[in-house]
Formats: sequence, C-alpha cells, structure tokens
Amino acid sequence: MDYCIKLPRNRMWPFIVAVYLFQGLVDSKEPIRTKRAMDPEAFMNIHELITHKGYPSEEHKVVTEDGYILSINRIPFGVKNQGNTVLRPVVFLQHGLLGDGSHWVTNMAHNSLGFILADAGYDVWIGNSRGNTWSRSHKNLSASQEEFWSFSFDEMAKYDLPAMLNFILQKTGQQQLYYVGYSQGAAIAFIAFSTMPELAQRIKLFFALAPVTRIKYARSPAIKLLSLPDRLLRGLLGKKEFFPHNRYFKKIISVFCSRQLLTSICGNVFFLLSGYNIENINMSRVHVYIARTPAGTSAQNILHWSQVFHCALFKGFDWGDEIKNKEKHNQPVLPRIENGEEKSRTMRGPIAIYPSFV
Repeated sequence: MDYCIKLPRNRMWPFIVAVYLFQGLVDSKEPIRTKRAMDPEAFMNIHELITHKGYPSEEHKVVTEDGYILSINRIPFGVKNQGNTVLRPVVFLQHGLLGDGSHWVTNMAHNSLGFILADAGYDVWIGNSRGNTWSRSHKNLSASQEEFWSFSFDEMAKYDLPAMLNFILQKTGQQQLYYVGYSQGAAIAFIAFSTMPELAQRIKLFFALAPVTRIKYARSPAIKLLSLPDRLLRGLLGKKEFFPHNRYFKKIISVFCSRQLLTSICGNVFFLLSGYNIENINMSRVHVYIARTPAGTSAQNILHWSQVFHCALFKGFDWGDEIKNKEKHNQPVLPRIENGEEKSRTMRGPIAIYPSFV
C-alpha cells in the first residue's frame, strides 16, 4: 500500500559504486603485496576490545517487553581514575544503522568516545540494538525464524531503549543519565522520548549525532538502495536479516583489507555508506572496522527506512495491508512520527544536535 508520493529515483548508484571502488585502486600508490601486521582487535568482541585497552569491562543481558535479549556493555571507570569511588554520572551510547556497540571503542583510546568519557569520569554504558551481532537472541524465537526479524526502528524505540535505559538506571541507582545517539541511534531516541514522556524525564542531556531527519537529501550512493519501489525492495530483501555478521567471511575480508593497496578499496566501502571524507577514517585500522561492520539488522528495518525516504517524513511501518496496519498500529492510517528536527522544537529537556551531511 502506498500512502506517500514517490520521489524520483536515481538509477546511477550501481555505476557510482564501481567508480568509488576503482578510484580506491587508482589512488593507492602501495604495492598489492604490502601487508600490515594483523591487529588482534579485528577479531575481538566488545568486552575484549575494552579489556585489551586496559579498561574494566562488564557485559549485561537485558530482556525487552517483547522478548528480545539485548547485550549491553559497561566501562565503569577509566584507567586514569580507578581509585576514585565517587558516584559517576552515567552516559549511554547508542550506535547507528548496521552498527554495533564496538563503534564507540574501536579506535585508539584517545579518540574512542567510550574511553574518552570513561577517563573523564563517566560511568559508560554501550547499547546494542536487536538483530545486530550481539543481540540475536529471544526468549521464544530463533534467529532462523522469520518472526524474529519482524521489527524495524519502531520496535527499537518502543521496546529496546526503555528496557536498556531502565535497566541501567536501576543498576546504578541513579535518576537520570546522558544519552548519546548516532544516526539511527538518535532517531529512535527522538521517537522514544516523544512517545514516552516519563522516559524523556530520565534524560539529563540528549546528544544527537548526525540525527536522521530528511533522508531524501542524503547523497551517499548506498542510500539510493532505499529509492527502489516498495514491492521490488520487499522481493530483494526477503523477510529475515539484512547484511548479517558472518564471522568467517569477515575474517577473510579483514585479512584482505590489511594489504596496503586494498585498504583504499575497503575504505571506499565506508565512504559509500557514510559519505566521502578521508579525514573521518583512520585508514590504518580499516581492517579492524570491516571485521565488525556491517553488524546486521532486519530486512524490515531497511524497508521502513525506504518508506521514510519515499514519504520524506516519518510514519509507522507500512505492512502493505490495511487490516495488518490497523492491527499493528490500532488505526487504519499510518501514525505520524515526529523526526528529530520537529521534536527538537517540542521535546522537554536539553538537546544538543550535531548535524552531518552524507
């Protein structure tokens, strides 16, 4: 069912992908056989990444109201303030689309936000959305079942965030926390805080990093996938997961990307996803990044973002059937969702927005 006017589609994105990859090959001046030593961090989980840098680490499991089991990580203090027993302010970090919690601790300690905040005296908690590498469990469902993947960012906002934030506040005994959300991590926070005022009151300050507000203006070639017609995209994506993490495949790719010339090509994969800016990526660690990215999500989540692209506004997920929509949304018309730009004008509590253009 179509509730929105379709935007013009750009059919050039496959060609642009090829150009980007070729450009990486042309720009590199390194011989293909030149190989960096493999960084052991490429094959570590989040807990291991944290302890490898000398920081204390905890891992917790949180069960959502609809039965998903989420993994969250904690850095209770930094290496520079281990003896300090003062109650630390709590900060929660939430990754973006196709990401996972490792994104906050994958760089060197001096330029990874998770470690920077821990050393600054914060009690750092790191979330993982349902369906990514570390949150693929459910009380009653298996990841091999279609029903497990029947979710989008709607459910992440409605169930994941309240479960994780309430768990953290209960565990720490604090009344409020700082929230840092990147991209989709900011979008689901705007949705959650606008529909659950009691949850919004628990947020001391909301930092929205590159929040998603108007997808139609995005220039990233990968975004052009979202411009495909709804019916075609449903057929291409299927009903289960999208870009799942495959441990063995990622290991091969990580070794591949450790070679100097191929590093440039692998780096361009990230530019395709996030826009080109060579200063925003440490090329010497591309093989570490690519070993854990993409971390997977549901096909339905990608389809929902495609619907946002075509509508040029946020609405509840269109199940493609009036009866199903009414069953899921309790109304025949898709509910309107305030995006970050709109919500920043009405949401109570301080918000700091850091825009990005891709």
